[in-house]
Amino acid sequence: MTGSIADATIEAYVAELLDAYDTGRQIASFSDGDSGFDAKAAYRVAHRITALREARGERQVGRKIGFTNRTIWPIYGVSGPIWGPVWDTTLHEIGDGLHTLPPMPEPRLEPEIAFGLKSAPRAGMSEAELAGCIAWVSHGFEIVFSPFPDWRFSGTDCAAAFGLHSALYLGPRLPLTQSIINQLPRFRILLEGPDGKRLTGCGADVLDGPLRALDHLLDTLATDPGATPVGEGEIITTGTLTDAVPISPGDRWTTRLDGIDLPGATIAFC
Repeated sequence: MTGSIADATIEAYVAELLDAYDTGRQIASFSDGDSGFDAKAAYRVAHRITALREARGERQVGRKIGFTNRTIWPIYGVSGPIWGPVWDTTLHEIGDGLHTLPPMPEPRLEPEIAFGLKSAPRAGMSEAELAGCIAWVSHGFEIVFSPFPDWRFSGTDCAAAFGLHSALYLGPRLPLTQSIINQLPRFRILLEGPDGKRLTGCGADVLDGPLRALDHLLDTLATDPGATPVGEGEIITTGTLTDAVPISPGDRWTTRLDGIDLPGATIAFC
């Protein structure tokens, strides 16, 4: 992918973001100081970071799609989805135990629907064809973070910065039945946490349903020559069903799903 920003500047952004990720420090957003930092530049940075993480031994196991929930776009000042890799180092099972928060700044929790692929989907597939590529569905939580202070950024900053991905915790992996396919756009979710915090959402908030979010990802990747196609065996998490909530050690969060044949989930942090 080409763009107007010089390669040396892209490499400088890559180094700054990787250092921020490795040290947990925060940095100024690139879009504030660089008017040319557009989506092409952001994904040039992102693809370079992916290559460097692979070179140091991490293995990409899937993709996260961010900002698919239209109801939260005004909160964060974004106007469309982004995506980033999920890694073998960031993928976990929820299980029944306590989890340690990743050492990232300003972590937040997002309840999501994730798919496991049994075959490689492609852009332009029908919903039925997309569903036929999916082996299982899971409800879990993504942990996101902001390398930019106070969660102030542009969508291009987020695309460059790992898609803000820190960790993905999956619940039970269940077969994707026709019943669940029909329920995905219509089900509702309640997220409950400390101090009586309660947030709600529904499947349709995520680009009209999680399958539509997958479709959007495939369309986006098809226009980016620097991106690798989605492949067999990948895990795709389709975006938060509520606003992202700040989390701290000692927190316990629980979801209840209504109108879908999937269990809620509980996660606790020490």
